[in-house]
Amino acid sequence: MPAIFDELKTQRWDDHRYYHHSRINQSLHLVSALSFVTSYALLFVNPAWAALLAWTVSMTSRQAGHFFFEPRGYDHVNQATDEHKEEIKIGYNIRRKIVLLAIWALMPVVLWLEPSLFGLIVPANGLMEFLNDVGLSWLALGVAGLLFRVLQLWVQKDLMTGLVWALKIITDPFHDIMLYYKAPLALLRGEMIDPMEHVRRD
Repeated sequence: MPAIFDELKTQRWDDHRYYHHSRINQSLHLVSALSFVTSYALLFVNPAWAALLAWTVSMTSRQAGHFFFEPRGYDHVNQATDEHKEEIKIGYNIRRKIVLLAIWALMPVVLWLEPSLFGLIVPANGLMEFLNDVGLSWLALGVAGLLFRVLQLWVQKDLMTGLVWALKIITDPFHDIMLYYKAPLALLRGEMIDPMEHVRRD
């Protein structure tokens, strides 16, 4: 167990120090985290709508922070190039995220064009049933994306790295709330980039 918690701490620290310099990104992660926690609760009531909330609000706000606001040049805080960080990233780097989000965006299109999903499901009757099918397909995509990366990490590194990463992803919303709850206040003060004094090596 100590090894698992040490690996979890390392993965969380690397994720924070490498990929969350922008206060806007941090604030969007706070929005995402609060939405994900709501989705977790909704899973026990309506899994399809939980997935709809998680993907349309939680994931879009989270990834918008990374794609549009996080600096992509040389990281002076960590003395690392963007290329180096993308290469060593444990989870989904930008390239992998683009593939995942492309599949996410295509799934409603596929269900609209092929409501029975090639005979695998009962075709939706009306908008609400269509949204339910989309939600369930996105839930399946989330689980598949998690398992796929765990298997990749198992092959590339070891099983513990993959399982700890999965644990990190599942618990990230709670950790992000604790980590970034002050980010909106920093933005209101005009601080666009976290000075990262707790990270700096120079």
